[in-house]
Amino acid sequence: MSLLHVIILAMVQGMAELLPVSSSAHVIVAERLMGMDPASPAMTLLLVMLHTGTMVAVIVYFWRRWYRAFFSNGLDFRYFLVALLLALVMTGVVGGGIIEGIEKGLLKHVAHAWVEQLFSRLDLIAAALAAAGILTLVAGLFEGRAPEVPAVGPNIRSGQALWIGAVQGLCLPFRGFSRSGATISTGMLCAVPKVRAEDFSFALAVVLTPAADAREAWRLFESQNQLAPQLAIGVGTSLLGALLAFLAGLLALRWLSRWLEQGRWYWFGVYCLLAAMAVAYLHYRLGY
Repeated sequence: MSLLHVIILAMVQGMAELLPVSSSAHVIVAERLMGMDPASPAMTLLLVMLHTGTMVAVIVYFWRRWYRAFFSNGLDFRYFLVALLLALVMTGVVGGGIIEGIEKGLLKHVAHAWVEQLFSRLDLIAAALAAAGILTLVAGLFEGRAPEVPAVGPNIRSGQALWIGAVQGLCLPFRGFSRSGATISTGMLCAVPKVRAEDFSFALAVVLTPAADAREAWRLFESQNQLAPQLAIGVGTSLLGALLAFLAGLLALRWLSRWLEQGRWYWFGVYCLLAAMAVAYLHYRLGY
C-alpha cells in the first residue's frame, strides 16, 4: 500500500465521516477499486484507525456543543452517563450476539474466523446501504415532528438510549449500515431532537472506537506469520492514515456540519439507496 493510497482513503474517510452515509462503505469500495483486499487484517485495522482520526477531529470540533448538551450541570451529566451506559450495554448484547453467531455459525469452518472477513463482500455492503437508506427515509418523514432542542435541557431517556444502542449493535458487523445514520434516525423516531441525537451518536462513537482499535490490533497480531515486522508495518501505516484522516476531517467539518444541519434528512436516505445500487452494480456487473 503506497502513501498515495493512504492519502486517498484518508480523504474519503474524512469527507464522509460526518454524513450519515457509511464512511466505512465508501472506504471499502475505494479499496476494492484500487485493487486492495478490505478483509485483510491490515486493511481493517487501517479502516478503524481512519475512524479514530476522524473521531478525534469530531471531539475537537464538537466539544463545546457536547459540553452545553451533556456536561453543563451535574443532573444533565448523570442523565447522559446513564443513557450512554445503557446504549453501550445494548450495543454489546445485540452486536456481540450477531458477531458471535456469524463467527461461530456461518464461519465455523473457517480457521481464525472473524466477522471482518465479510468486509470484502460488496453485495453485503449494498444490502446494508439499502437498509440504512430506508431507515433514514422513514426517519426523515418524521423529522419535522421532533421538538427543537434547547441549549440546555433533558438528555436521552433510558428507553431511547436502549433503542439507539440496539440499532447500533446491528451496525457493528455490517459495513454499509451507517452507524451514525442509523443511530441518529433511531433517535429521531424515538422523538429525540435531531441535534441532540447527533450529539449522542457521535459521543457513542468516540467511546466505541478504542475497543474497535484493540480488536483490530489483536486480529492483526493473531493473523500474521511474521509477527513483529508485519505488525509494525500495519500499525505504522494505520497511524499515518489516522493522522491524515484527522486533518481531512477537520477541514470537512468546517463546512459539512453547517450543511448537514440545514439539509433535509431524507436526502441522505436517497443517497444511501443510490449508493447501494452503485455498489451492487460494481459487484454483479463488474465483478468487484
